[in-house]
Amino acid sequence: MKKTLNTLIATGCLLAAGATFAAENSLRFGIEALYPPFESKSASGQLEGFDIDLGNAVCAAAKLECSWVETSFDSLIPALQARKFEAINSAMNITDQRRQAIAFTDSIYQVPNRLIAKADSGLLPDAKSLAGKRVGVLQGSIQENYANAHWAPQGVDVVSYQDQNQVYLDLTSGRLDATLIMAPAGQSGFLAHPDGKGFAFVGEAVQDDKILGEGIAFGLRKDDTARLQQLNAAIAKVKQQGTITELSKKYFGDVDVTVK
Repeated sequence: MKKTLNTLIATGCLLAAGATFAAENSLRFGIEALYPPFESKSASGQLEGFDIDLGNAVCAAAKLECSWVETSFDSLIPALQARKFEAINSAMNITDQRRQAIAFTDSIYQVPNRLIAKADSGLLPDAKSLAGKRVGVLQGSIQENYANAHWAPQGVDVVSYQDQNQVYLDLTSGRLDATLIMAPAGQSGFLAHPDGKGFAFVGEAVQDDKILGEGIAFGLRKDDTARLQQLNAAIAKVKQQGTITELSKKYFGDVDVTVK
């Protein structure tokens, strides 16, 4: 009986050690797969996009096994805090507001935010031009925060959606007048498709460093300092290798979105 008990204890210790090793050498990314070209699904259901390739490159540099957990964008931070995954990798900008809830790695890349509307609408990305108009934004996004801070108080109807694709549907049907979005996502997800015919980016990119942030990074729990150091080292490595520049060319053409 004593030998059996000792064997069971030893086996349990080995299993626990194995589970700890596996946890330390794996990484679950939280992602919203509805935002091409950053993250979406192919016709066969496979995850694809800039952030998917970026995540795989960082995991390779850190010698980690990657997996992906899908959720809506506005649920990413609560799900991270609930330990459903270890890091957010979903085109999330670093902002002071988000820093209150989570930690961020070093900035990885940065893209402009622009307004899409009918090409002949005459609309511009300012409160005076958009007064009385309906502007669609992704719920929980910095675009929502920007529109609510700069436009809503001046009579612009800011409408939030959990799915950017629904924004495009309401835009083409006339239920919306415009949408504020990351420029590459607007180009790849809408303007490059038949439904985007007649629409265009209007005006220049909007600016507000406090709301729009200092670049896009991975989000982690504040107490996960070892993981933060591990990912920062891997991010520095893929930047040095030119991987992010290569991915920029693949997904965004001649624009290098790497944060130097």
